[in-house]
Amino acid sequence: MGMGKQQNHQQIETSGIEICTITYTQEKERERERERERERERERERERERERERERERKQQQQQPRRW
Repeated sequence: MGMGKQQNHQQIETSGIEICTITYTQEKERERERERERERERERERERERERERERERKQQQQQPRRW
């Protein structure tokens, strides 16, 4: 897909290149936004995993009263 865009750059005259560049920049920005969204999703998943881990630890502590 990226190759096609680069070929278009050469075929378009100077007045059109700006439009093409803007479109390309917007596409890159959307790509970065999707990447940030995936990162936030991974972070939420890690947070849920930590929460489950804490929940398991609380249950274990309730089941096994520690005698020190």
